Amino acid sequence: MSNDRDLKALYPFLHGTPQESARLDATLLHSVEEKARDSRETNARFFGEHARILVGAAKALAGVYRHGGRLFSMGNGGSSCDASHVAVEFVHPITAGRPALAATNLVADLAMISAVGNDLGFEHVFVRQLLAQASAGDALIGISTSGNSANIMAAFAKAKEIGVVTIGLAGGDGGKMKASGVVDFCLVVPTSSIHRTQECHVAAYHILWDLVHTLLADDRGSATTKGAAA
Repeated sequence: MSNDRDLKALYPFLHGTPQESARLDATLLHSVEEKARDSRETNARFFGEHARILVGAAKALAGVYRHGGRLFSMGNGGSSCDASHVAVEFVHPITAGRPALAATNLVADLAMISAVGNDLGFEHVFVRQLLAQASAGDALIGISTSGNSANIMAAFAKAKEIGVVTIGLAGGDGGKMKASGVVDFCLVVPTSSIHRTQECHVAAYHILWDLVHTLLADDRGSATTKGAAA
C-alpha cells in the first residue's frame, strides 16, 4: 500500500478524475523540473563526496594498462547495459587520438551466462569467466544500483583473491559492496532513486575513461620528451 501512496504523491494526475489539459501540462512540467533538480543535486553531492576516490580509481586503472593488463566489466539488468557501455568506451574510443584499450564485458556472452547459470547457479556467471580470463594486475568494474547483487559480490571476492583491482559503482548506502572490504574503489550515489543512481554512474565511468586516457597520454608525452632530449 505504501507504494500506491508514493505513486499517487508523485503522479497525482494519474489517479482520480480526468484533469483539464492545461492543468495536466502544468503538473507534468513541474514533474520535469523537480526530477531535473533532483538529478542535478544528486550529481553534485555524489561527485563532491567521491571525486578523490574517482581519481584514485583512474590512477589504478591507468597503472593496469601501463603494465599490459585489461579491464573487465559486469552488471545486471540496466547495469548490464552500463557494463557494456564501459567496455565499448575503452575498446572503441570516439575521441580522436585516444588508443583502444583492452576491455571485456562479462555480460556479453549469453551462451556462457546461461550455461553457468544453469549448471552452477546465477551467482557464478561472472566468477567463472574471471577464473578463465583474469590475471593478477587486471581490473574489474562492477555496477549494482543496490550494491547487493550476489553475482557481482562473488566476482569481486574472487577478483580480490586473484589480485585484480576492483572498482564498484553502487547507490543508496552502498550495500554489501561498500561493507565487503573487497572493493578497492567504491563509488556510492547517495540516493534511493535507481534512476538518479544510474545517471551518476554513467557520468562517473565517462569521467573515469577520460581520466585514464589523460594519465596515459601524459606518460606518452613524457616518454616523447625524454626521447627527444636523449
